Amino acid sequence: MNTPDESTRAHANLEEPDQSSLSLDIHSILSSLDEIGESRLPQRAYLATRHAIRQLQLPPGKTVLEREMAEILGMSRTPVREALVRLEMEGWVRLIPRRGFVVAPIVADDLQQIYEVVEALDGIAGSLATKRATSEELDQLDHLIEEQEKALELGDLLAWTTLDEQFHQFIVDLAQNPRLRGIMDSQSDQLYRARLYTIKLRPRPTQSIMDHKAIVNVMRTGEPEAARIMLQSHRYRARKEILEVIRSLEVNHNRESLS
Repeated sequence: MNTPDESTRAHANLEEPDQSSLSLDIHSILSSLDEIGESRLPQRAYLATRHAIRQLQLPPGKTVLEREMAEILGMSRTPVREALVRLEMEGWVRLIPRRGFVVAPIVADDLQQIYEVVEALDGIAGSLATKRATSEELDQLDHLIEEQEKALELGDLLAWTTLDEQFHQFIVDLAQNPRLRGIMDSQSDQLYRARLYTIKLRPRPTQSIMDHKAIVNVMRTGEPEAARIMLQSHRYRARKEILEVIRSLEVNHNRESLS
């Protein structure tokens, strides 16, 4: 775990992404939308901006002028404004009248509520997936774990976090329940943002890899209740680590505001 001074520096680094990196990230998303034929400007603005927030290219608390965002997206301010209204309704931003927006902070109490829901649903997904997944599909989970181990050996925490997200999302896919998938999708991006935001401030995630291996093992042996319990326990442990970091950052921010 980082020392307080190291944590402060790491947190500061997260809050100052390079502007050119933001532009590249946005243009990459817009290119992928071109490939799937998505031409509606408000939808393009919405998806690209949400992705930038999710990936911390637009970090929590950052203020962005509407004009600047329109220039980065390469479109007029009207579709951008439509996208921002939608993002505000979903809790991603707070609009500043006649100016722009502030990226929503990551708040410990809000995050805890999301985790309380996701922990239960992740357990249900694991139970259903254990009953329905094929051996080949479980092999794919093992492959994701192997890729996580490689990313961790290389010290690539961004890649590790992305693979971690893929592992959990694939288990939800294996549950074969579209309603469950819809509910999880509405929350998963907020959790991903929090995990990415705190990854450098938390212990090295070797325990998560061990958890993942144990989860797949009980899925292979056809134990849905064990899979449910283990996934819930795994999420609960991650929740405690992340909330500890977020609350510590909130305390430090409040102290700085008073000084």
